[in-house]
Amino acid sequence: MSLTPEDIQAILLSLKVALTATLLSLPLGFATAWLMVFRPFRGKMLLEVLVNLPLTLPPVVIGYFLLLLLGRNGWAGKFLDAWGMHLVFTWKAAVIASATVGFPLLVRSIRLGMESIDRQLIQASRSLGASWLDTLLTVVLPLSVRGILAGSSLMFARSLGEFGATIIVAGNIPGLTQTIPLAIYDYASSPSSTMMALSLCIVSVVISVSVLFMHEMLGRNLERKESL
Repeated sequence: MSLTPEDIQAILLSLKVALTATLLSLPLGFATAWLMVFRPFRGKMLLEVLVNLPLTLPPVVIGYFLLLLLGRNGWAGKFLDAWGMHLVFTWKAAVIASATVGFPLLVRSIRLGMESIDRQLIQASRSLGASWLDTLLTVVLPLSVRGILAGSSLMFARSLGEFGATIIVAGNIPGLTQTIPLAIYDYASSPSSTMMALSLCIVSVVISVSVLFMHEMLGRNLERKESL
């Protein structure tokens, strides 16, 4: 298996994009899951539909909407340009695309973890005088760790494989926005580059398997600590 310097750049960029998208999405994903589980309000069904919408839309459609939003003529793009920021066709746009596509997986996993929490523990915390913030940090957050780990792993893996939205809003620029899936796409279009595409496929599989193994190990460690 041989990798070119461009391939290594694509691998490192994929890891960078996936990690950044996951870390940036975690606070918002946790807050969204908490809101959906513990806070009754009007319009909750609408929020659930909006959160899960990226799961049903083709990634290319998501990428096009992001392009309209973040482009120079989009309202967000105009606002960013006024501050000297330009996101379209940069690695930051790839982060936004990956975060948008993977966000529902993150929220769903955290939500499942929160729904499994015994409500009596929360009621006991509040009855002892703890504020909602104290309860959130000392009860809800620790008991949601497994859901957070599961959601983070799924989102990271999903971000590594993101293609459709990324190629629309970030482009396929070698060394700048070209991730592993985009590099494989380039190689797959050339019959003479089959082995190069296969090499990147193997790298992608190894990274994904490593992430899943790490997730399982952390989950088992948490189970051991809970059983002590």
